Amino acid sequence: MSAGPSGGSASGASNVEIESKYDVDDDTPLPDWSALPGVVSVGEPEPRDLDARYVDTAHHDLSRKGIAVRRRRGGPDEGWHVKGPREGGGRRETQWPLGEVADDDADPVVPGEIQEAVSAWARPPFLPLARVRNQRTAYALTDAEGALVAEFVDDRVQARDERRGVDSSWREWEVELGPAGPSDDAGREQFFAAVDAAVAAAGGRPAASGSKLGRALGH
Repeated sequence: MSAGPSGGSASGASNVEIESKYDVDDDTPLPDWSALPGVVSVGEPEPRDLDARYVDTAHHDLSRKGIAVRRRRGGPDEGWHVKGPREGGGRRETQWPLGEVADDDADPVVPGEIQEAVSAWARPPFLPLARVRNQRTAYALTDAEGALVAEFVDDRVQARDERRGVDSSWREWEVELGPAGPSDDAGREQFFAAVDAAVAAAGGRPAASGSKLGRALGH
C-alpha cells in the first residue's frame, strides 16, 4: 500500500514527476537534443491519443490547494490520477487503475479510493471541471545502454472548461526525467539548462501556465 498525496492509506502507485513545459507554435520544428547530457539517441515517435476528465467540488476545493484529480483514457499511464502540489522541484502523482467506464462522455464517477486519497482536502460531490484531449507524440531520450534519461512529448491539445463552456487549443512540449536521468540537484539543473537552450534554439519558450488544467481554466 502506498501513501496517497493526503498522507492517508490508498492503493495507488506514487511517484514524483520532474519536468519542464514549453509553449510552441503550430509549425515550430522539433528540437535538436544532441547536446543533452547523457542522451545519445532519440527513439521513434510514439503517437498517443489521450482524453482526460478533471473533477473538483462546486467550490474548487481541490484547485485552490493545488490538487488535480483526473480520469485519463489512453497512453501507458491510463487510469485515475491525483496530482499534488509542487514539492522539491517536482510534483507527486498517485495513480489507480481506470476501472469500468461505460460512457466516456458521461460525468466521471470518482471511485471510493480516490475520494479517500483527497479526503484531507475535499469531500464529494465531485463535478466535471475540464476536459483535455491531447494528440501526443512521445520520444524516448536514451543513454548509451538504452536506458531512459528523459521523455520528450509534443502535445497538440484541445480543452474545454466545462463550467464556463469555454474551448481552447494549443501546442506545447514537455520533457520529463526518466529513471536514468540525473538524480542530484546539480545534475538536474545542468540537464534542464541544456533542455531550455535546445527549446529556445528551435523557437520554443517557457510555458505561460504550469499545467494543461490551469491553461484550460484560463490560469
